[in-house]
Amino acid sequence: MTNRSRIVLGVTHDTVHQAGGGEGASLWNATLQETERFHGSRDPHLGNDLDVDVAIVGAGFTGLWTAHYLAEQNPDLTIAVIEQQTVGFGASGRNGGWCSALLPMSLAKIASRHGRDAAIELQRTMHGTVSEVSAVCRHLGIDAGIAHGGTVMLARGSHQVGRVRAELDEYRHFGFSDEDYRWLQAAEAAEQCNATHVMGASFTPHCLAIHPARLAHGLARSVADRGVRIIEHTRVTDIAPRRLVTDSGSIRASAIVRATEGYTSALPGHRRDIVPLYSLMIATEPLSESVWSEIGLHSRPTFDDGRHLLVYGQRTADGRLAFGGRGAPYHFGSKIDPRYDTDARVRGHLTSALRNMFPMLATTSITHHWGGPLGVPRDWSCSVNFDRETGLGAAGGYVGDGVATSNLAGRTLAALIAGTDDPLIRLPWVSHHSPNWEPEPLRWLGINAGRRTAALADRTERRTGRPSKLWATVNNTMLRR
Repeated sequence: MTNRSRIVLGVTHDTVHQAGGGEGASLWNATLQETERFHGSRDPHLGNDLDVDVAIVGAGFTGLWTAHYLAEQNPDLTIAVIEQQTVGFGASGRNGGWCSALLPMSLAKIASRHGRDAAIELQRTMHGTVSEVSAVCRHLGIDAGIAHGGTVMLARGSHQVGRVRAELDEYRHFGFSDEDYRWLQAAEAAEQCNATHVMGASFTPHCLAIHPARLAHGLARSVADRGVRIIEHTRVTDIAPRRLVTDSGSIRASAIVRATEGYTSALPGHRRDIVPLYSLMIATEPLSESVWSEIGLHSRPTFDDGRHLLVYGQRTADGRLAFGGRGAPYHFGSKIDPRYDTDARVRGHLTSALRNMFPMLATTSITHHWGGPLGVPRDWSCSVNFDRETGLGAAGGYVGDGVATSNLAGRTLAALIAGTDDPLIRLPWVSHHSPNWEPEPLRWLGINAGRRTAALADRTERRTGRPSKLWATVNNTMLRR
């Protein structure tokens, strides 16, 4: 979808490393075999200084993809990735498993800033990025449980039909055909995903269902084999031109990349750059083939519907249904705490929403529940930046659409750092700087008011069967970035 005006609460992370299942444990971490898990070095004392060509803060997708492309293009570079926890600890290892061509900002917004052609080029590049992720996994031998099933966005009720069709209309306005985005009539939509009240759907082939933790750990193993040094359990306390300070020592580097996404606000001087919004997920026990024959999702398309408070799901490679959304509150002062990673109330809402969509799951066990923060810039626009004078770079602000976008960010950062004349460095998200979020308590009041209004609008629409004018007003005045 191009208009990401719904409250997006979809990509999550887990607490500290958890290999088991159950409450608080990410499905992806719980099903990651020990032989698949990467273990980086732990350096209690880096010494007075470590000297490298490139230092990357954060061992999630953005940091790992950047290291991958840098090492691939210039094997002689010395590269260090510094991670406070473990590889894939954040959203990269805990998300909904959508590797999609979605961007958090609309094509209309990109076009208003950079022109129609630039918006089209960025979206087409995202289409190619989905295929790039799949190709790299094949090349590196990473078994990320990939299925290239696309995405089905269901219109469940007449109040959602217009909204889903409007997003298709925007793609049409920018010249995209049925090959990229098309409307499914009710019967065809239900054949793809047999949820209740389906009146149609949009479909795009540009999405992979993946096991994100396997991808993150597979990337880490690959870059480590190429000589990239991954240092876990090391906290970065300050980022300055060509120098990092950690709790174990200092690192000098010609280029430094900040790839901290939802954790950016914890860094000195970055409190209002990115808001960490918590999102939660659940997953079922493995389902029988007879149940899957009722649900559909045979080619494993990812799915959501046209409500305001986003929900999303996928059929996993091991036959479960992973389902997320129904956002938890924003916590005052951009606070991040492991205690927020689960929430009994939101778990109940997610379970109810899942069973409302698929009544055949009424007695199915929910085996996993987890959550964590994703990164949201004030204008909901992701970006890539690199300043050659200071050597400082950064990428992020994906608002939950980061699995594929981080790959494009990594390729772009590699080109910017290397100084190559790559078309990627001229894409419109490069050198974009989002404004700061408001100070507290305005930030807390505004974000939570928007979340509550979205939920109220969904309840009103289910009751009346008509689109909510209230949500449209709030969206235009508070949330349109």
